[in-house]
Amino acid sequence: MEGPRSPSENELPSVLEFLNKKLRNEAPWSIAAEYPTAFSSNNLHNMRIIADEGHVLSHAVLKPLIVKSPHVIFKVGAIGSVVTDDQHRGQGLSTQVITDCLKLATEQSCDIAILWTDLFDFYRRMGFELAGNEISFVVEENFDVPPINLRFSTDSKVSPDAIYRLYASHSVNSVRTIDETRKFLSIPQTKVYTAWETNGQLAAYAIEGKGIDLGGYIHEWGGSVSKLMALFSFIRAQKNQPYTIICPRHAQNLIEQLQRKPVTMNQGFLGMIKFVNFDQLAAKIKRAFRAEGVADIVLEKHPQHFVFGVGQDLFTINNETDMVRLLFGPVDYRALGMFKDETVQKLEKVLPLNLWIWGWDSI
Repeated sequence: MEGPRSPSENELPSVLEFLNKKLRNEAPWSIAAEYPTAFSSNNLHNMRIIADEGHVLSHAVLKPLIVKSPHVIFKVGAIGSVVTDDQHRGQGLSTQVITDCLKLATEQSCDIAILWTDLFDFYRRMGFELAGNEISFVVEENFDVPPINLRFSTDSKVSPDAIYRLYASHSVNSVRTIDETRKFLSIPQTKVYTAWETNGQLAAYAIEGKGIDLGGYIHEWGGSVSKLMALFSFIRAQKNQPYTIICPRHAQNLIEQLQRKPVTMNQGFLGMIKFVNFDQLAAKIKRAFRAEGVADIVLEKHPQHFVFGVGQDLFTINNETDMVRLLFGPVDYRALGMFKDETVQKLEKVLPLNLWIWGWDSI
């Protein structure tokens, strides 16, 4: 048995065959078609396998992302496609490949790692915790919007440049290229809904589905709120059945508009998050506070605890996972009663951090 290690280019087909068998057995396409930027020769060095006599036994992949937000530019290590052969489970192989992905994330100066799973207890043992904010709206019924002169389409042949232009206008997004957007548009089971101005310019878009994942979920969207609402109304009438829109917490104008419609709102977590380089992240957060006029922010890591607060109003945090939830949410500082009101007002200038991973970037 050898590894964890990266596969060679010659081994990539057998790795994909293993993943297709274990994770995409019912799908007529390869997992590489769903995650074109993760399972490419350019990302081989971030794939981790354990193999025995040429047979892949366990796998995980890291996809580093640069996420821009108004306050902080994050480097995020997204981890996914974690699977071990049935006959070799219970031997710690998944733990080994994930640990090696975290080592890669450290070497590549990631601030945090994130993954999406329902095996919460398993990943908590490795230091991950449910954190961040995700708000979803189940659009139960058709709804009307004020008249707006737009043309709607379900044609998936859309210019990646036009999609990219609206995507790049988000206040929080992952750095992508137009070529990556083109690859994402070709992912199997992707439905593209668009709204067009009378002059032929793309006004809004919404993406549903991503291979076997996210069917019935709008996980990517862009455009002004009024035009998005018109597009969402069109989608509900077109589908003639409920569907779900996923939103970041900071999309307040869109959230307010959706709450006025016949929807069911649910609040959840962005994913499971773990610090990779706390000191590097803390330095970025302190700079963000200074830019907001808060020069006396305290955010320190000690051998057995963290110290957090403003000026002399400090609190000791004993668990790293609690610190993750304090920085990324969904902790409500006012409800905690930890700090004075004036301290809370200062903390809320930056925290919780606006972190969001759009659906196409998930792995």
